[in-house]
Amino acid sequence: MSLRERVLATLSTRLRAIPLATVSRNEALPQAVPAAGLVILRDGDPGEPDVTLNPRTEFYSHRAEIEVFVTRPGGGSGEAAIDALLAEIGAALATDCSLGGLVENLNWSAPETAVLAIEGAPPILTARLTVTIEYLVSDPLAA
Repeated sequence: MSLRERVLATLSTRLRAIPLATVSRNEALPQAVPAAGLVILRDGDPGEPDVTLNPRTEFYSHRAEIEVFVTRPGGGSGEAAIDALLAEIGAALATDCSLGGLVENLNWSAPETAVLAIEGAPPILTARLTVTIEYLVSDPLAA
Protein backbone atom coordinates (compact mmCIF):
# COMPACT_ATOMS: atom_id res chain seq x y z
CA MET A 1 0.00 0.00 0.00
CA SER A 2 1.39 3.42 -0.94
CA LEU A 3 2.14 5.98 1.74
CA ARG A 4 -0.56 8.20 0.21
CA GLU A 5 -3.19 5.48 0.69
CA ARG A 6 -2.00 4.66 4.22
CA VAL A 7 -2.18 8.35 5.13
CA LEU A 8 -5.68 8.81 3.71
CA ALA A 9 -6.92 5.57 5.29
CA THR A 10 -5.52 6.67 8.66
CA LEU A 11 -7.14 10.09 8.30
CA SER A 12 -10.44 8.41 7.41
CA THR A 13 -10.18 6.14 10.46
CA ARG A 14 -9.46 9.16 12.67
CA LEU A 15 -12.61 10.88 11.38
CA ARG A 16 -14.69 7.71 11.87
CA ALA A 17 -13.94 7.98 15.60
CA ILE A 18 -16.20 11.04 15.78
CA PRO A 19 -19.27 9.93 17.72
CA LEU A 20 -22.64 9.72 15.97
CA ALA A 21 -21.73 11.36 12.63
CA THR A 22 -21.63 9.21 9.51
CA VAL A 23 -18.17 9.36 7.91
CA SER A 24 -17.34 8.19 4.39
CA ARG A 25 -14.62 8.66 1.82
CA ASN A 26 -15.07 9.93 -1.76
CA GLU A 27 -18.85 9.56 -1.75
CA ALA A 28 -21.24 11.37 -4.09
CA LEU A 29 -23.02 14.44 -2.79
CA PRO A 30 -25.85 13.44 -0.49
CA GLN A 31 -29.55 13.86 -1.20
CA ALA A 32 -30.36 13.17 2.44
CA VAL A 33 -28.20 13.74 5.51
CA PRO A 34 -28.23 11.52 8.61
CA ALA A 35 -29.62 13.24 11.71
CA ALA A 36 -26.20 13.49 13.41
CA GLY A 37 -24.51 14.84 10.28
CA LEU A 38 -22.37 13.53 7.45
CA VAL A 39 -18.61 13.91 6.95
CA ILE A 40 -16.99 13.06 3.61
CA LEU A 41 -13.22 12.85 3.17
CA ARG A 42 -12.13 13.64 -0.40
CA ASP A 43 -8.68 12.31 -1.34
CA GLY A 44 -7.70 15.53 -3.07
CA ASP A 45 -4.45 16.18 -4.89
CA PRO A 46 -0.86 15.52 -3.84
CA GLY A 47 0.25 18.39 -6.10
CA GLU A 48 3.74 18.88 -7.46
CA PRO A 49 6.45 17.77 -5.03
CA ASP A 50 9.58 19.57 -3.96
CA VAL A 51 12.41 17.25 -5.02
CA THR A 52 15.81 16.83 -3.42
CA LEU A 53 18.53 14.66 -4.90
CA ASN A 54 21.03 12.18 -3.51
CA PRO A 55 19.09 10.33 -2.33
CA ARG A 56 16.05 11.38 -4.34
CA THR A 57 13.27 12.43 -2.01
CA GLU A 58 9.96 14.03 -2.87
CA PHE A 59 8.17 16.25 -0.37
CA TYR A 60 4.42 16.49 -0.95
CA SER A 61 1.94 18.98 0.47
CA HIS A 62 -1.11 16.87 -0.32
CA ARG A 63 -4.38 18.81 -0.13
CA ALA A 64 -7.36 16.67 0.88
CA GLU A 65 -10.82 18.04 1.64
CA ILE A 66 -13.30 17.33 4.38
CA GLU A 67 -16.92 18.15 3.62
CA VAL A 68 -19.47 18.39 6.41
CA PHE A 69 -23.26 18.27 5.97
CA VAL A 70 -26.00 18.93 8.53
CA THR A 71 -29.72 19.25 7.85
CA ARG A 72 -31.21 22.50 9.07
CA PRO A 73 -34.31 21.67 11.13
CA GLY A 74 -37.60 23.16 9.92
CA GLY A 75 -37.97 25.92 12.48
CA GLY A 76 -34.54 25.88 14.01
CA SER A 77 -30.98 26.52 13.29
CA GLY A 78 -28.46 23.89 12.32
CA GLU A 79 -25.54 26.27 12.80
CA ALA A 80 -24.88 25.00 16.34
CA ALA A 81 -24.91 21.40 15.11
CA ILE A 82 -22.45 22.04 12.28
CA ASP A 83 -20.25 24.06 14.62
CA ALA A 84 -20.18 21.20 17.13
CA LEU A 85 -19.32 18.71 14.36
CA LEU A 86 -16.51 20.98 13.11
CA ALA A 87 -15.16 21.20 16.66
CA GLU A 88 -15.11 17.40 16.87
CA ILE A 89 -13.29 17.20 13.54
CA GLY A 90 -10.73 19.71 14.81
CA ALA A 91 -10.21 17.68 17.97
CA ALA A 92 -9.82 14.46 15.95
CA LEU A 93 -7.25 16.07 13.64
CA ALA A 94 -5.31 17.62 16.54
CA THR A 95 -4.95 14.28 18.33
CA ASP A 96 -1.72 13.51 16.47
CA CYS A 97 -0.54 15.80 13.67
CA SER A 98 1.95 13.16 12.46
CA LEU A 99 -0.76 10.49 12.03
CA GLY A 100 1.29 8.04 14.05
CA GLY A 101 4.55 9.04 12.34
CA LEU A 102 3.27 8.60 8.77
CA VAL A 103 3.52 12.29 7.91
CA GLU A 104 5.68 15.28 8.71
CA ASN A 105 2.72 17.49 9.56
CA LEU A 106 -1.02 17.96 9.24
CA ASN A 107 -2.60 21.42 8.89
CA TRP A 108 -6.20 22.41 8.24
CA SER A 109 -7.98 25.53 7.11
CA ALA A 110 -10.90 27.38 8.58
CA PRO A 111 -14.18 26.05 7.17
CA GLU A 112 -15.93 27.59 4.21
CA THR A 113 -19.67 27.36 4.89
CA ALA A 114 -22.71 27.40 2.60
CA VAL A 115 -26.32 26.26 2.39
CA LEU A 116 -27.63 23.73 -0.16
CA ALA A 117 -31.26 24.09 -1.11
CA ILE A 118 -32.85 20.89 -2.42
CA GLU A 119 -36.40 21.11 -3.74
CA GLY A 120 -38.86 19.43 -1.38
CA ALA A 121 -36.28 18.90 1.38
CA PRO A 122 -35.02 20.95 4.30
CA PRO A 123 -31.92 23.05 3.58
CA ILE A 124 -28.54 21.40 4.18
CA LEU A 125 -25.80 23.39 5.89
CA THR A 126 -22.35 22.57 4.53
CA ALA A 127 -18.78 23.27 5.49
CA ARG A 128 -15.61 22.47 3.59
CA LEU A 129 -12.11 22.56 4.95
CA THR A 130 -8.80 21.76 3.35
CA VAL A 131 -6.39 19.46 5.14
CA THR A 132 -2.76 19.80 4.04
CA ILE A 133 -0.82 16.61 4.63
CA GLU A 134 2.96 16.92 4.35
CA TYR A 135 4.98 13.77 3.72
CA LEU A 136 8.19 12.49 2.13
CA VAL A 137 8.60 9.61 -0.34
CA SER A 138 11.42 8.32 -2.53
CA ASP A 139 9.12 7.00 -5.27
CA PRO A 140 6.38 9.19 -6.87
CA LEU A 141 4.16 6.12 -7.32
CA ALA A 142 4.41 5.58 -3.58
CA ALA A 143 3.24 9.13 -2.96
